[in-house]
Amino acid sequence: MNNLVIALKRFFSNKNTVTILGVLAVVLILFFGYRMQIKKQVNPIKNIPVASQTIQPRTKITNDMIDYIDVSPIVLQSNVYRRKSDIVDKYSNYNTVIPAGSLFYHEAVVKEEDLPDSAFVEVEEGQVPYNFPVTTATTYGNSMYPKNYIDIYMKAVNENGELMVGKLIENVKILAVKDSQGRNVFENSTEARTPAYLIFGLEDELNILLRKASYMSSYSVTLFPVPHGVTVSGEEGETMVSSQTLKNFINANTVPNDEIKTDVTDTKTEDKTNNDKTTTNDKTTNNER
Repeated sequence: MNNLVIALKRFFSNKNTVTILGVLAVVLILFFGYRMQIKKQVNPIKNIPVASQTIQPRTKITNDMIDYIDVSPIVLQSNVYRRKSDIVDKYSNYNTVIPAGSLFYHEAVVKEEDLPDSAFVEVEEGQVPYNFPVTTATTYGNSMYPKNYIDIYMKAVNENGELMVGKLIENVKILAVKDSQGRNVFENSTEARTPAYLIFGLEDELNILLRKASYMSSYSVTLFPVPHGVTVSGEEGETMVSSQTLKNFINANTVPNDEIKTDVTDTKTEDKTNNDKTTTNDKTTNNER
């Protein structure tokens, strides 16, 4: 027994032996540690929800739209929903088609109250939205798309019975094309929707000018869009009045905005004066009593 102990002491006191054992220990630790990490990354996580069918934008997600698969952790990102309860009764985002078999990503699934209308989100600061009525014919067979640029033309008959046709406003960027129910025409790839409105933003002055023109039925005014192209650049991209003649015609046959504001102010002032007089009379009557 003593001889065995002495032999072991000699064995472990040998520097070469200790070095070899240390190297072997490090190799074993690396080997088993690597295997554990690989196993951890490869062993699938079970029952991860995926789309059982293609889900169009703005669609309420129901139970029958969800299947389950096993997914390796290495491909399962942190922005993926892992529970059905986080998905059911929510909506696919306005700008997202969820393909069949796709995982449900956080940015693709939103609550109903958080579902924005992309048209109004994209209206620039200082502009107001305008809904311009159209048909399949006036959109050239439904060929006007969001982000396209159009010009607004105007047809009218003046006081002398002469026909007037010209470009009223140019370089208008389409923000959305909607049908009569307010649905985006191009967001759903499985339905053929008929265009009813072009949505775009205009500065206040142009918005009022265009609305004035749209109400001038006594002059047989007709407004219609004409394709301008996909993009414009530089100063040519500014939305502006193209025909001063048409603008003058519209303003000459409608009440100026400053007069409307003045009338409103005068009315408020008159109402306030009348109220003050009534209050004063009431006080005088009470004092006399």
